[in-house]
Amino acid sequence: MPTHPHKKVFAVAPMIDWTDRHCRFLHRQLSSRALLYTEMVVADAIIHGPRERLLSYSPAEHPVALQLGGSNAEKLSEAIRIAGDYGYDEINLNVGCPSDRVQSGTFGACLMRDPAHVADLVTAMKKVSQAPVTVKCRIGVDDQEPADVLPDFLARMIGAGADAIWIHARKAWLQGLSPKQNREVPPLDYDLVHRMKRENPDVFLGINGGIADLKQAAEHLEVMDGVMLGRAAYHNTGLLAGVDALLDGRLEYPDPDWLALRDAMIAYADQVIASGGRLHHVTRHMVGLFQGYPGARRFRQILSSEATKPGAGTEILTAAFAAVDLSSGLEKAAG
Repeated sequence: MPTHPHKKVFAVAPMIDWTDRHCRFLHRQLSSRALLYTEMVVADAIIHGPRERLLSYSPAEHPVALQLGGSNAEKLSEAIRIAGDYGYDEINLNVGCPSDRVQSGTFGACLMRDPAHVADLVTAMKKVSQAPVTVKCRIGVDDQEPADVLPDFLARMIGAGADAIWIHARKAWLQGLSPKQNREVPPLDYDLVHRMKRENPDVFLGINGGIADLKQAAEHLEVMDGVMLGRAAYHNTGLLAGVDALLDGRLEYPDPDWLALRDAMIAYADQVIASGGRLHHVTRHMVGLFQGYPGARRFRQILSSEATKPGAGTEILTAAFAAVDLSSGLEKAAG
């Protein structure tokens, strides 16, 4: 965890509408050690909304971090008090999301313009949190010069007692680019983030943004304390099976135990359905599982067409897994 500065961490990024508890349960079946993040949850929603739905999760998901959105110290502190009963391993403040709905609440990436205020938020959060408090930021926003603003921002976060800082190595453009474009258009500046780590050797700094696979992740971990994958981990979910080996310094990444994964997800989906959920709530996160395997297209078709139907049961999962030639992965690993 980020409280141990020299322990390497692999994290799956918080992604709105994607990293819900069903997604995190799936990811945990593939890696026992990846740090998993919730979607960003707005402090107001925790205080006034359906907190059990927003905050509950399976104990199997640990280590799991709660990402909060907000810019009011009292509300963030109250949200942390409420979330304290749920036992999250980390509380993370979102200072990186550029979406319009986030900006309208004056939080997310626009907070990069006011680092003194963010430092005050971190100080307030630290006072009430039983778990480490961390920050996820960009390298700057709009016309800011990252090489000028990022060192000052990090110094303020460190001074406020942040236990870790995760840096998305792109600027965010708050006007003129959509959230999707903000993940792709602004250029990546890995060199700047690496330099920040060299200049802050005793502080946990992690890197995020555009990292496509475990090979790239391993290269970043030679410099950084942590590496965070978002879309790559979601769209090519099987790569998570290599995370534990990566963290052990091994260069050979095993194939998942696909049959064990199938059985675990069937049992889990049965529980979800029994408690009033639908199969699709679980299977929508599984379509990225078999990249490069014969039968992967048929697997995706079955989940996309059959699992979405009302009353769909877990026999559809059995059929979807049966469509894939699992032996090809074993041959590939052996070769």
